[in-house]
Amino acid sequence: MALYHLLKDDEYQVDQLVTSVNAAHDRVTMHGLRRSLMEKQINALGIPCNTIELPENPDMETYGKLMIEGVQKLKDQGYRTAGFGDIFLEDLREYREKQLRSLDINCVFPLWKRDTKELMEEFIALGFKAIVVCINGQLLDESFVGRELDASFIKDLPDNVDPCGENGEFHTFCYDGPIFQQPVPFEVGEKTYREYPSPSKNEPNYGYWFCDLLPA
Repeated sequence: MALYHLLKDDEYQVDQLVTSVNAAHDRVTMHGLRRSLMEKQINALGIPCNTIELPENPDMETYGKLMIEGVQKLKDQGYRTAGFGDIFLEDLREYREKQLRSLDINCVFPLWKRDTKELMEEFIALGFKAIVVCINGQLLDESFVGRELDASFIKDLPDNVDPCGENGEFHTFCYDGPIFQQPVPFEVGEKTYREYPSPSKNEPNYGYWFCDLLPA
């Protein structure tokens, strides 16, 4: 949705997308999406993408360093503005602005403070199509992963889950919509559950359900 609104805004021209990939597994960070499918998505959008390679489980210092290096390369090419899809997480916005301020890069947030329920309703009404590829297992059960992101999915969400998954409750793969030149073909693969150690020793491990998608 952030990309959709930026493309409609005459003040900006979107010339480059930026994403990060876990180089050890060749998958998009957090989403678990295969790089090969992400590349098909990029081709369907028709906008070049700069991919930043990350090691497995980088600490914040390493992550920040690699991201800054990636953005510096874009600045050297003449880019001066970065757009983000954040909606209401103040600490995340502050982190992005602080990191890019050192490079004199301006940050824009086209979805900032939008009502997330209305935003999701707009997403569906515009004809975007997405599938849920990752969920927080502490907030949602296995049945939610692998589902289409539609009105039925939103209706079934518990009250403590944001309609846009802004707190990381779920992640999606968008494969069609008004900004796509053609749909991205894929097949639904296996579901897997993975546990990760908690940052705090006083808290239990946390887990996520993933739905693998295969390029078709």
